[in-house]
Amino acid sequence: MTKTTQSGEMPVSAESLAASAKAASKNGLPPVDKWDPPFCGDLDMRIARDGTWFYLGTPIGRHALVRLFSTILRKDGDDYFLVTPVEKVGITVDDAPFVAVDFERKGDALQFLTNVGDSAEAGPDHPIRVERDPDTGEPSPYVNIRRNLEALIDRKSFYRLVEIGEHEEVEGESWFGLRSNGEFFPIIPSAELEV
Repeated sequence: MTKTTQSGEMPVSAESLAASAKAASKNGLPPVDKWDPPFCGDLDMRIARDGTWFYLGTPIGRHALVRLFSTILRKDGDDYFLVTPVEKVGITVDDAPFVAVDFERKGDALQFLTNVGDSAEAGPDHPIRVERDPDTGEPSPYVNIRRNLEALIDRKSFYRLVEIGEHEEVEGESWFGLRSNGEFFPIIPSAELEV
């Protein structure tokens, strides 16, 4: 369901956003971080933890449309928005907006590929972080893709990453983690692996 704007204007639709996104992304990724349009309400759009985009409760089946929407995605604080030069609408993101579905080692760098076609080399500008469930200890690994938008690293890729992990001392404690572009990203204290 599309909510009406606070000013009573016509509500924003996915179709109008797609048209604006297409126009704005002709020369690559649009500069959404530089745009400051008025907030036009929330759109019934959701990104599930597995990376599936939904509109009005139905999965968006066209990959090109999902890719297009992903180019105008912005995170402000804890909230996610689709932003064009003239409108800004809120959407729901269950976990991270992207899923890292694969990676490859390029020299000393780990290059990740997402479900929407973005790629990023982990390093100082694209850090890897791992959150652990406080009850089960299960890890949820993420890599920053662009403009503080993260990708949840999928299970198969995480298992492959663990195979190439290494131990390093961080602030006087040994950690198991990953190295990319000269940066070490701790995953779990080494002592916890030996238990």
